[in-house]
Amino acid sequence: MSSTTNGQWYPPEWPDRIRALANGELTPAEPRRAATVLLLRDSASGSPAVHMLRRRTSMAFAGGAYAYPGGSVDPRDERPVAWAGPSRAQWAVRMGVDPATAQAIVCAAVRETFEEAGVLLAGASADTVVADTTGEDWEADRAALVAHELSFADFLGRRGLVLRSDLLGAWARWITPEFEPRRYDTWFFVAALPEGQRTLPQEPPAGSGPEGSRLATTEADLAVWIRPEEAAAGYDRGELLMMPPTIATLRGLQPYASAADALAAAEAQDLTPVLARARLVGGEIELSWPGHDEFTKHITRTDAGTGAPGGDAPDGPADGTGPSGGTPA
Repeated sequence: MSSTTNGQWYPPEWPDRIRALANGELTPAEPRRAATVLLLRDSASGSPAVHMLRRRTSMAFAGGAYAYPGGSVDPRDERPVAWAGPSRAQWAVRMGVDPATAQAIVCAAVRETFEEAGVLLAGASADTVVADTTGEDWEADRAALVAHELSFADFLGRRGLVLRSDLLGAWARWITPEFEPRRYDTWFFVAALPEGQRTLPQEPPAGSGPEGSRLATTEADLAVWIRPEEAAAGYDRGELLMMPPTIATLRGLQPYASAADALAAAEAQDLTPVLARARLVGGEIELSWPGHDEFTKHITRTDAGTGAPGGDAPDGPADGTGPSGGTPA
């Protein structure tokens, strides 16, 4: 995986795929619906920290990149669940989709946050939230969800829990470029870490062995809490690899002084889908993301051979350590 001199994710096969698409030799894959959550917690510094995962380098899509908990919608996410907060119809209006699709995407956001971060945005009633998701029984349910052995609807129903859709705010929507073989139509949400809950991996109790630790996910090898401005600075230095929607949403969080402020601002966020555009201009590829000029690249045929747009040398993360300024999850 290559990047530019900052941490922008840039697969070296993109130029060939872009040219194939322009020449009618490539049929775009249908994007899968997906959801991801920018989980926030207030910090002593006054600005909120965001929970980020580093994807394992072995992952076929965006290996080594920093991202948020999230994943594809499971068809079972449309099954009936106990629901609190804005109705499915209200979510449908906000998101510009039908109510069944809105429920599936919101359910996916809550489910994936529990699967990958151990945080559950649900409670025994419409005005409560689970205070602790640790323990062998919770871990067994989380593992069953990850393995697709248990649907989220059955998980909530068996525990008598209500999905708290009011704890989420829709923040952005990005669609993977048409020239990518794996494509996702991803909804980004913001949420505050519920009081009493902790993210994975959790430090083992004092005196316990390594078996007391819980791995965040088989898809990630590192989980950190980091302030958006610190993560963005790591990206700008070329230390942290990120896809455009990740760094764009990080920059969008920087003005907010608290998790509550960010959640309150979600209602005003533009949910127009962002989809990369690629065109051939005199043999050169111009790659851009509308509304996000910082990601625009001009790729010559020479650059295509190196995987470095605009003549920049490939420069991935500086090392295998975590981001400067971040704290372990």
